[in-house]
Amino acid sequence: MSLKIRFRFDGRCSVHPRYNPETDGQPQHKNCDGCESLYVISLYTDIARMKAETGAGLIIRHAVERGEECEPNSTERPPAL
Repeated sequence: MSLKIRFRFDGRCSVHPRYNPETDGQPQHKNCDGCESLYVISLYTDIARMKAETGAGLIIRHAVERGEECEPNSTERPPAL
């Protein structure tokens, strides 16, 4: 099974449309909510990208095969996932 995840966010501040948090870093305009929001979104996107590359925090579950399922009246417990 293959999984492809894309991390992309296109957003612009309405007051400072040339501000790009990926290239500019922290916003120059400290009182601008739009620039600050773009910076925070960029930080969280970078965190998610790093976790996806390393596999940190991912939970993998495997489907139970039909033959491994327990009968409804059985006293046997199903295998823990």
